[in-house]
Amino acid sequence: MTDVMLLWDTPVLFEKLFVEYNIKCQRVQAESIGTPFLPPCRCIVLPTGFANPVYTSTLKGIVRNKNKIENFLKKGGTVVIFGPMVPEYDYDWLPFKLKYVQEQGSCTVQRMEAHEDICVIEKHVTEVEYDGYFLDTDANVVLKDPKGRSLMVVKDVGKGKVIACSIHEFPSQDFLQTIVAMSSSCKI
Repeated sequence: MTDVMLLWDTPVLFEKLFVEYNIKCQRVQAESIGTPFLPPCRCIVLPTGFANPVYTSTLKGIVRNKNKIENFLKKGGTVVIFGPMVPEYDYDWLPFKLKYVQEQGSCTVQRMEAHEDICVIEKHVTEVEYDGYFLDTDANVVLKDPKGRSLMVVKDVGKGKVIACSIHEFPSQDFLQTIVAMSSSCKI
């Protein structure tokens, strides 16, 4: 069984992280979502830059398959989304409102206690680099910057979750293993 589907169209450094953490990962093109040959998975991951055509053509397939992604979430799958790397972005393919504004920087983050179990960074890390922030959403905040802007949010959708993160660093092993463990294996 595949734990994680990494939606990207070319090899990416991110893939090595899953191998290192012993998490079964398969990179697939977003246009393949919903096709019969894809195995079930627990989590879909969209790496940083998914909406920027300079990096990838992934976004077209995501938007075209938004209903299949929503059904995956309702059945208990998790979707983890990193920064789109465009000046402003509305996640209109998600089943809730979420907007991103690109602004690169570093800061000391504030953790929100209610969601400590799904935090992308290690517990001892306080200083992070980020590529933007989220606004206009009813998702729960996991991490925020000193200005109160959301850097990581989580939203329950059916039995699943959407986790959006603008932290511009590799996620921790605990984070990835927790996501796989809490998610149900579902067909996309």
